[in-house]
Amino acid sequence: MTAIELPANASVQGFAAYRVRILCILFFFSGFPALIYQLTWQRSLFRIFGVNSESVTIIVTAFMLGLGLGSLCGGWISRRADVRPMLLLGLIEFATAAFGLASLQIFETVGALVADLQLPALAAINLVLVLVPTLLMGATLPILVAYVARVSGQIGDAVGTLYFVNTLGAGAACLVCAIVIFPFLGMHAAIAIAAAINIAVGASAIAAHVLLDRSTRSGSPTSAKAPSAPPILGMGFVVLLAMAGGFISLSYEIYLFRVMSFASGSSSLAFAITLYAFLTGVAVGARQAGQSCRTLAPQDALRKAASDLIWANLFGAVLLPLMTQLAWLGAGVMGVAVVVTYLIARQWGALLPYLSQFGIAADEQIGQRTALLYFANIVGCAGGAILTGFVLTDYFGVRQIAAILLVGGTLTAFALIAVGQTTRQEQSRLCGLAVAVLVFGLGASALLSQRLLENLQAHTLADHDFPQVVENHSGIITVDTDGTVFGNGMYDGRFNTDLKSDRNGIIRPYALSLFHPAPRRVLMIGLASGSWAQVIANNPDVESLTIVEINRGYLELIAKHDDVKSILNNPKIKIVEDDGRRWLRHHPDAHFDVVVSNTTWHFRANATNLLSSEFLGLVQQHLKPGGIFFYNTTSSRRAQRTGCTAFSYGARFLNHLVLSQTPIAWNYARWRRTLETYSIDGKPEFASDDADRARLDALMVDFRQDGPTIEPCPQLLEATTGQTLVTDDNMGMEWRYFLGLE
Repeated sequence: MTAIELPANASVQGFAAYRVRILCILFFFSGFPALIYQLTWQRSLFRIFGVNSESVTIIVTAFMLGLGLGSLCGGWISRRADVRPMLLLGLIEFATAAFGLASLQIFETVGALVADLQLPALAAINLVLVLVPTLLMGATLPILVAYVARVSGQIGDAVGTLYFVNTLGAGAACLVCAIVIFPFLGMHAAIAIAAAINIAVGASAIAAHVLLDRSTRSGSPTSAKAPSAPPILGMGFVVLLAMAGGFISLSYEIYLFRVMSFASGSSSLAFAITLYAFLTGVAVGARQAGQSCRTLAPQDALRKAASDLIWANLFGAVLLPLMTQLAWLGAGVMGVAVVVTYLIARQWGALLPYLSQFGIAADEQIGQRTALLYFANIVGCAGGAILTGFVLTDYFGVRQIAAILLVGGTLTAFALIAVGQTTRQEQSRLCGLAVAVLVFGLGASALLSQRLLENLQAHTLADHDFPQVVENHSGIITVDTDGTVFGNGMYDGRFNTDLKSDRNGIIRPYALSLFHPAPRRVLMIGLASGSWAQVIANNPDVESLTIVEINRGYLELIAKHDDVKSILNNPKIKIVEDDGRRWLRHHPDAHFDVVVSNTTWHFRANATNLLSSEFLGLVQQHLKPGGIFFYNTTSSRRAQRTGCTAFSYGARFLNHLVLSQTPIAWNYARWRRTLETYSIDGKPEFASDDADRARLDALMVDFRQDGPTIEPCPQLLEATTGQTLVTDDNMGMEWRYFLGLE
């Protein structure tokens, strides 16, 4: 980079605009690593603290509060008359890179020390862990807004422009993470890339600062004060509205992710798509609002802000009816959801720049007041994460949450209309439109989205309702008429414990005595329909069964099905609501004869946490001598190779692996004796008649060791040569599968 040469007739304002353009370019690339860090840190912290809804809420809230506190710090700094924005941006980027490079090791070390603490303590520690980098990230916006607004005199335009470029960079990063970084490179590489971008942006910002200062010393002016318009709304009002806007916007993001996750059957894919569409919409909305603030008279801009919220409500109102009626498009319905998500976010993204324009004067307190407004918005977002993501979803389904958000959006629009200094006729017109959209939205939802979940799951217009649906903060569970259980739109199992009518691979838990002589103490990760739990608990050798299930909604289902409801009162069984990996870390002294994990689909979000080499090492620490780890790998050869590499002995049994650190004695005579004495709820599974004896004879033949249903690890390892092992860092197939790479 060489010295910047300006035209000889460059004006003061032109030079300042030139600096603003450079700031915007740098701030765009600054948003890129910020999003990479957020996604990677969340993933790392989920692995340490668990992926149950409490941990998710704590981590997301801590990240946002750190940004908000950082904005207050940035606002305080911006009051100084000698603030040099490019120099500060450069230093902040370098500091962020330094923390980023050490972050994963810091998280791992701290996590190991505090894993046993209670929820409030974990919340505080998560905030401390992300406080330094988020303070740095949050401080940049008010500092840069203060500079740009002092140049232009347009606060709304300054906020809109800077919010646009930074959020657009974050949206682009989300797409790159989902398509390139996570599928091919993993978490540590993601951090290295983010830090490299930080360093590049920091170096460019400092270089620009030095070179522009050189131009200043040679006689070119650096800034100019543009005329400013006085604010038309009170600061207290715009702060409250910013908080409400943050609450509704973040609640929309949670709600949209929930719907798209169910529609796609993939939380990872849905999260990436939702976040990309939402961030891009927010960015474009902020930019359009900034332009309106610059070109429209204050009252016209205020009217436009109210109209934008009415449009936001309309777009929110049509989402569920459209997805319900267009479910026959299959994967195409996700395209519809992405477009509507973008439109909703675009309208809500306009609110913060408008409020900045209406409530902040272009004086020496620009940065501080912008920081306060941004902090209020962040607090609202944190409230949305906690109240909507953790509370409302326990009491309301997605249709009811959509209605709540529609009402909240309408009230926000009313607030803007009420303070607008427009004619009574104009106020009546806008209020009428807002009410019309509200009535339309509630009516459309009632008439056109009654079978939303049924249609999205079947990818067609379903002809029946689900007999059972459970919606809570952990997700959506549905049961179809044939007893098939789905978790967030994907197959989870069936209600069936009858080995003679095996519709769900129930042979697998019945086979426990085939490869373990006395499975007295058993741990099972995942409950689902409860069918496996019923079979394992009634194995005559089992004395205790501890079940760790992350979603208590399955207990509601089980209580209503005769085949399995007795497990809720079985004295052998202890059911714990927790993340399986976290529970193992919290109970280092717990040891078992058998650990069973029947989680489905190796590509589901966070499935790697129960398939990785690191998790297999954790399980080994909880097995008694001769203990067995019996777990589902579905069709993943990578997962199977990983298991056979981590343990000394084992084999694939159907789609499960049977692994141990000691030789496994496959004893068919013992297995047959166990099956002959099997009884569930007092009912023998096999009688002594010829038909049942023939069935047992067939089982012994079907599952012989030299048959296709059992593949010893040496043979499996030879067949999977070249397959990459599943690790926490590469996240298995979660991101690659939906790109058609696995």
